[in-house]
Amino acid sequence: MFVRRATSSEATGDENDEAPDQQMTMTSRPSGHVPGAGTTAAAEVEHARSRMLRDQKPRGRTRIGADVVCEALLRQGADVLFGYPGGVILPLYDVFGDYPDLRHVLVRHEQGAAHAADGFARATGHVGVCLGTSGPGATNLVTGLATAQLDSVPVVAITGNVPAALIGKDAFQEIDITGITLPMTKHNYLVRDADELPRVLAEAFHIARTGRPGPVHVDITKDALQQETQAPHPTDGEVSAGLPGFKPTFDGHPRQLKMAAQQIDRAERPVILAGHGILVADAVDELRAFAEKAQIPVAWTLLGVGAIDERHPLAYGFMGMHGWKHVNRAIQSADLLIALGMRFDDRVTGKVSTYAPGAKIVHVDIDPGEIGKNVAVEVPIVGDVGRVIAALRPLVAQRRAEERRAYFDELAAWRRESEASSWHGSGAWRDGLLSADYVVNRLGELTGHEATLVADVGQHQMWLARYAGFRRPNSHLSSGGLGTMGFAVPAAMGAALGRPDHETWAVCGDGGFQMTLQELATLVQDRIPVKIALMDNKKLGMIRQWQEIIYGGNYHSAQMFGPDYLKLCEAYGIPAFKASTPDEVDPAIEAARAVDGPAFVWFEIAEAQNVFPMMPAGKGLSDLIEKWGGADE
Repeated sequence: MFVRRATSSEATGDENDEAPDQQMTMTSRPSGHVPGAGTTAAAEVEHARSRMLRDQKPRGRTRIGADVVCEALLRQGADVLFGYPGGVILPLYDVFGDYPDLRHVLVRHEQGAAHAADGFARATGHVGVCLGTSGPGATNLVTGLATAQLDSVPVVAITGNVPAALIGKDAFQEIDITGITLPMTKHNYLVRDADELPRVLAEAFHIARTGRPGPVHVDITKDALQQETQAPHPTDGEVSAGLPGFKPTFDGHPRQLKMAAQQIDRAERPVILAGHGILVADAVDELRAFAEKAQIPVAWTLLGVGAIDERHPLAYGFMGMHGWKHVNRAIQSADLLIALGMRFDDRVTGKVSTYAPGAKIVHVDIDPGEIGKNVAVEVPIVGDVGRVIAALRPLVAQRRAEERRAYFDELAAWRRESEASSWHGSGAWRDGLLSADYVVNRLGELTGHEATLVADVGQHQMWLARYAGFRRPNSHLSSGGLGTMGFAVPAAMGAALGRPDHETWAVCGDGGFQMTLQELATLVQDRIPVKIALMDNKKLGMIRQWQEIIYGGNYHSAQMFGPDYLKLCEAYGIPAFKASTPDEVDPAIEAARAVDGPAFVWFEIAEAQNVFPMMPAGKGLSDLIEKWGGADE
């Protein structure tokens, strides 16, 4: 039989011990069912369990781990945080009121927090910060961290975990989140001791933004957040000294620079391929000066949009799978490619064996692991792309445009041919129907090409990159490597808070928007002035296009039901407008721009519009499909 035994907490009133009614034992088990009863480890486990739901911040308290986190954030200039509270991270939320300079934005889903931190980082160049609790709170951050990892975006994600003694016990909402995030972060930490927090957080920010940027995850046990500590914050020098194995190469090797200069001076048909690294390194001016001195046309990747003003005479266009035909043609006919801060993604190269067959390649990247990974190159240069370009420019010969006149004339003819194609131009796809390319073109024009335009993923993402006309760096934000649907609205939240001096638009398809539309509530509650342009073709547009062209018209699961978006916005208190014809586009955009706060425009676009040209899977840049049903199919 069971009997009830008196406990020490009944005798002493110690609220940290287990509740009396939980101390039920067999008469033959005077120590109860505690594994290892009587040992220090067992006592720590029982103490941790009793504290899980019954703890308070002591008033008149001393400095604890949660304070260290807040101090570290302020020291790093990270005063905007995106998060969602939960049990084990509550000690941190409990002290936020003592740090009024920290602004916490309560998202409606942790994925939104990660994307918002990402958007903040892309728009500002500073580290974005997101927070989540243990278990599902932490795992909900994972997609956003993977997005940042593949696109080299500096983010620090801070999560709470169960008390250290409960790790490995499958406690409530415990998960091995450091094991999960290991392959999708630049580095991660599990902190069990408050004294380690100053060093770890300083290192996390340093690693996130230094060299090739990327996300860093810091997981902190609940007891570490509650523990008293006097540990000081390290200096920058102490942080660097404490990471002896983390020494990125910033300056290109002199021998490699000379080899690159020789190749550039010999080339008759060179092309610069500008990637995201140009923007990360803040090397826009260096790129322009280099291109002008050597008189070399500049093409750009999806994430390299904005690396050069598209009005510049040497700006040639967007490359790759859905890039401009004339740009891909120039790459295929080049005798030298100068790849700056890009990684030769498969959407850029297509079939590598047919890629740029007559070209030698100079590849500059701060990550040595990217050089030679996808494409073999003749001249590798490891280093910060801005520093490398600055060192390379004095070594190359000054060229006049007239010296490349025949080459430039040919490129101009290809461009005229490309832009005259039936798939190009505002509304040219189908008379009488609203085309997405027209919408994004007007959005660029009406915002003076100064707004931050944040793409979601799908057909509209390609149209935005091609037709909006970008003129300043970091004005185009897009999930490139991971292709994360649902990215735009939360990323735009971060971008708008990071750069309030620029108007911010989230450009979405109806599929991606419905993945994170709950963040409409965040826009309203925090008065974040994001404007949303919804391209509604009632389809998963890119899926429908692939099914039409590659899968014989088998349109399975491509039809997308959506709500009445005007009523949805009305429910959230967001002004909303609708455009179904070309004549209605400008008034709708201007009406949304006039709103002081978030606003929404519902564009009912043609349901079967395709993005052309298109490089089919397994093909190369010379195998572009320009229409469907013709000779190119």
